[in-house]
Amino acid sequence: MEIEMKRKGTTLSVDIIGRLDTLTSPELEKKLEPALDGVKEVIFNLKDLAYISSSGLRVLLAAAKVMEQNQGTVKVTEPNESVMEVFELTGFDTVFNIG
Repeated sequence: MEIEMKRKGTTLSVDIIGRLDTLTSPELEKKLEPALDGVKEVIFNLKDLAYISSSGLRVLLAAAKVMEQNQGTVKVTEPNESVMEVFELTGFDTVFNIG
């Protein structure tokens, strides 16, 4: 998995490339936690994400909770069909703004 983070003002863009699963989600969590400081909007770009597991969803949900506490927002962009199916099957499509 590769993670590319770009911050512009109070917006953090996070591109996740590869697989976000039990093995890789701790890496995202470790990088994401300090990066959320002072952020009001997080955009997860999933166009190059091949797979997401429940562990990966948990990391995204944790970021959403931090943003909610900070009165910020989280947006998920460009999930492929298989990733979107996981969001739909788990009900996360109603938790996240997906566009």
